[in-house]
Amino acid sequence: MLAATEPVIVAAPRERRWRPVHGVLLLDKPIGLSSQTALQRARRLLRAEKAGHTGTLDPLATGLLPLCFGAATKFSQAVLDADKGYRATVQFGVATDSGDAEGQVVSQVDAGAAQVPRDVLRRALERLTGDIDQVPPMHSALKRDGRPLYAYARAGVALDLPPRRVRIHALDIADPQDQEVSDRWTLDVHCSKGTYVRSLARDLGLAIGCGAHLAGLRRTAAAPFSLADAVTLEALEALDDDERAACLLPVEAPIAAWPSVRLPQAEAQRFAQGLRRRLAHPDTAQVRVYGPRDREFLGVGRVLAGELVPTRLLSPDEVEYALAAAA
Repeated sequence: MLAATEPVIVAAPRERRWRPVHGVLLLDKPIGLSSQTALQRARRLLRAEKAGHTGTLDPLATGLLPLCFGAATKFSQAVLDADKGYRATVQFGVATDSGDAEGQVVSQVDAGAAQVPRDVLRRALERLTGDIDQVPPMHSALKRDGRPLYAYARAGVALDLPPRRVRIHALDIADPQDQEVSDRWTLDVHCSKGTYVRSLARDLGLAIGCGAHLAGLRRTAAAPFSLADAVTLEALEALDDDERAACLLPVEAPIAAWPSVRLPQAEAQRFAQGLRRRLAHPDTAQVRVYGPRDREFLGVGRVLAGELVPTRLLSPDEVEYALAAAA
């Protein structure tokens, strides 16, 4: 799993067939496609002028890939910064240089030594739960001196990478309770941004002493979104334009957990012009701001010492698009 540090935004060429589209699509990315290819296929189906995804999934990984269109790209960082959920399959007994099934084998034990008992695995999982220092894999998009690490790896250059602090909120066995020993276990992972599940698999193999790599990965959650609400590319292709548009979540969906305020008409107009307003509201660093009409999302701001300060605004056209889509 590649961890992204900033949203990937793609602006389409100015052609007649492209149109303004604003909202969030929860895509169930298939195996074998890069996140960028999946984004482009969905963008063409919606004929959207501007689109971006919110965190890369490797081609071998599947599952939840939130796509932001138009004005929603202004708030995509919130999804990048959010906790994630994964269903991961770990193959014990074989370690690879990339930490996943695409890499070259660097160590392997015999079949018997690769069999990991449930209780041994559970103790190893406990040691990797909480705040941990994790060394990212060399085959990743993190950069050193302007070059991604995978470019060094492909050139055969090994770097001494410093560990990074990540948080593993939960790390549980997902396999049936009657399975007591196996060389292949499925795990449920709930983790902070920046976590590499490939590194988790590698570290599990090291902790148990037999080596391991990530054999399969499916993203199940990217707060506040769930895979249960995602649509496949095949299902999207089978819909007409109106049905595809109906799959979009509101522009502000990535920040739905933020507190909100609603302004009367005159105050809303001034806020939309980027002006500070007096507001009887507790200080808060992030707040959604609405006008008097239902679903009239204007943008976001912060409240400091009784003042509402605009930080990111929608254009008048973007506000009207959202109102029309909600009608």
